[in-house]
Amino acid sequence: MDGTDLADLIDELAAKARSASSGRAARTIRGGHENALRETVIALRAGHELAEHEAPHEATLQVLRGRVRLLAGADAWEGSEGDHLTVPAARHSLEALEDAVVLLTVSNRIP
Repeated sequence: MDGTDLADLIDELAAKARSASSGRAARTIRGGHENALRETVIALRAGHELAEHEAPHEATLQVLRGRVRLLAGADAWEGSEGDHLTVPAARHSLEALEDAVVLLTVSNRIP
């Protein structure tokens, strides 16, 4: 069994994002491209974003800390700590409204 102390990881990645010129840091805690399921913790400094990109087949986003905005075309969703969202199957971007950490869960296989 593999385990991850999310509280420690959130603190670690938030600190890395604050000091990184990109304003972000991430670590995959489960899976990879060879697995059906991948979970990645992503920290973003306030005002930074993950630029618009294609949607994976199926994904969810859970806000672990802070506030974020997910934009998909004309649709926008704002989430704060504890919120959970199914990522739309459309090009989208993610912006940190304040220092934030999210858990992105992605399915790499089409059923």
